[in-house]
Amino acid sequence: METTELLKKVRKIEIKTRGLTNHIFAGEYHSAFKGRGMTFSEVREYQYGDDIRNIDWNVTARFNSPFVKVFEEERELTVMLLIDVSGSRFFGSTHQLKMGLMTEIGAVLSFSAIQNNDKIGVIFFSDKIEKFMPPKKGKRHILRIIRELIEFKPTSDKTNISEALRFLTNGIKKRSTAFILSDFIDFKETNSTQPNYLEAMRIASNKHDIVAIRVFDRREAELPAVGLLKVKDAESGVDKWIDTDSNSVRDGYAKWWNQATLSVNEIFSKCRVDSVSIGTDEDYVQPLVKLFKRR
Repeated sequence: METTELLKKVRKIEIKTRGLTNHIFAGEYHSAFKGRGMTFSEVREYQYGDDIRNIDWNVTARFNSPFVKVFEEERELTVMLLIDVSGSRFFGSTHQLKMGLMTEIGAVLSFSAIQNNDKIGVIFFSDKIEKFMPPKKGKRHILRIIRELIEFKPTSDKTNISEALRFLTNGIKKRSTAFILSDFIDFKETNSTQPNYLEAMRIASNKHDIVAIRVFDRREAELPAVGLLKVKDAESGVDKWIDTDSNSVRDGYAKWWNQATLSVNEIFSKCRVDSVSIGTDEDYVQPLVKLFKRR
């Protein structure tokens, strides 16, 4: 992509997502993802109703009058974006590709993070770690993230979510809030509905606050009746002809999709992971706001 064209795209996404962050997401994000720790702030004289467990006995003895420790919430977070850059992100049958939707959501979360004075980093993954951007603050860092979201080219088209989760668990020492942006199509084998990443997600969620944002296209959920259709697996490159006029073919595919979706949601539930599913034909604003309010 030429530099001028890239800068125009970055600017367009910045204007849109920064505006949404300023007017819609700022308060919701702050409430949903505020810091979990408590840090010592100061001491003050004891007041009726104060918890006696907070009395600072050293200061109390020095001044011969009761003083209590005052704590404040530790607001600063480390936020990580885990971005699925496998081949399936190029699918989209309506308004945009899954990649475009993930780019905008990633930008919104990035601007929300820096407005809350949080550090933000990114892990781009396929079936391996493609790129790691360590957590930092600042607008320049956010614009670099957006550029990478737009133009990053992975070396593999395959998916391994477990690899990304293991990297998060082992590589990010401080507890973080980690958003996984993916279609979560990563199953044990072809036609299986059992995801590959249960154990890795369980371990990661014990250390970090994981939030799953599942991006999908409605044509992945149901096949249109358009006769013989040649389809290509974006990750394996395998071509296949299917008869979409066949009720049994369409019903079988719909059954697989529904069961696969149920299995993915069960993993989120088992691992205590907050999640939201957003279609490429949807406005992502309301689903994200609802996600934030649920927390």
